[in-house]
Amino acid sequence: MPDPKKLILVVIDGLTPDVFEDAVETGSAPALAFLAQHGSYARGVSAFPSLTPVCLSTLATGAQPDVHHIPHLVWWHRAERRLVEYGSSFAAIRAAGTRRSILDAIFNMNEQHLSHDAVTVYEALEDAGLTAAAVNVTCYRGRTRHRSLLRGMARPAFGPKRFFFYNLFESDVTGAPVAILGRSGGSIDAYAAAVGRWLVTRDGFDFLFYYLPDYDFASHALGPGASQEALARSDAAVAALIEAAGGPDEFLERYAVIACSDHGQTGVEQAVSLQAAYEGVEHLVVAASNRAGQVYRLPGSREEPAELARRLDGSEAAGVVLYREDGEAVARRGGEELRFALEDGAWRTSGDLAILDQPDALERAWCALANPNAGDVLVSPPAGVEFLDLAGRGHLGGGSHGSLDAADSEVPFLTVGLDGSVPRRIADVAPLALTHFGVELPAYARPLADAA
Repeated sequence: MPDPKKLILVVIDGLTPDVFEDAVETGSAPALAFLAQHGSYARGVSAFPSLTPVCLSTLATGAQPDVHHIPHLVWWHRAERRLVEYGSSFAAIRAAGTRRSILDAIFNMNEQHLSHDAVTVYEALEDAGLTAAAVNVTCYRGRTRHRSLLRGMARPAFGPKRFFFYNLFESDVTGAPVAILGRSGGSIDAYAAAVGRWLVTRDGFDFLFYYLPDYDFASHALGPGASQEALARSDAAVAALIEAAGGPDEFLERYAVIACSDHGQTGVEQAVSLQAAYEGVEHLVVAASNRAGQVYRLPGSREEPAELARRLDGSEAAGVVLYREDGEAVARRGGEELRFALEDGAWRTSGDLAILDQPDALERAWCALANPNAGDVLVSPPAGVEFLDLAGRGHLGGGSHGSLDAADSEVPFLTVGLDGSVPRRIADVAPLALTHFGVELPAYARPLADAA
């Protein structure tokens, strides 16, 4: 049999299915429209919380949060008794401690927080003798040591052989522009395009994780339906790969493609403080931002998770409230409860299933609660509501994500050159990539055919 085509995973952060489908239909994103003409498309489901560090970790490992252990943008590190803040906002980074937050986001997430029970796609492919590449992906753990290009930063990062991370780490000299100057104008996607063009021109990888975050940045500011200019720039970054290959026909001959987003996004009409709901409660930490919150009981806490969950009954902050009790997961909404547990590969439930009527809600809620770094109580707010972060910042009038709701959780999936196989969940992407190359899946991963 001939060798499989090289594979490119394109992730446009925060791109919703509605926007993707409209852009393809109208031709306003010509590179994506071209790929869609030659591929297979379906809507799929993100992880929960539907926040970028959680979702990119799921995409890179094929694991849900119970396996990869990344719980949120901000969370309480029980062993170190401190908050971890990956970047809810620049103000939140300062509130948590700038130096520590930078170290957490760049290094500690991959070296310490990402479970070693989870296998990244780069580790699996390169252990099989293939060459992996990653551009700007925050979940990058690999086998190759890379020195920082930033003067004074002596700490190395371990990523795939071809590793490019916002000019901080570059495995090769590409001539790409500075990534972080001019973010609102698409500078990070422009950096990715320059690196991608260099890689394709030199046939420099077997697998490329090509991450384009600028659309999500624009959507947070303007809302998910008002970011057409940002999508045009992301589309241009995809077009750069096609052009570098020598044109459309040559690109399709050389490459298979998976194009998707990591999560959806919805408009923010109201910003609320989840901390305020627990004012006066001792021995408690509330970690919240965007559209997901967590409540952590500290030693000495007198209230059980069920009591903490009931405190949110009738609160404007509470859509679905989740906790664990007696080996079961419990979901509360509107004062009603649904209890559920996974037994022998099937869900045992008691209560009104309509409480969790969101996409794949039982599995996603169960996996989020089973994450050892997650809070004792998880909160998914109602539509239109966002939680203020550590610094009191939010995206009022713009867009946000993180909840169980369909609009936050549905993603577009487009595959080209993979015999019509389309993932159903972002957790299916890494297994599909490994299967494409004939590489054995990690024990926790399900083949695509078994994921329906």
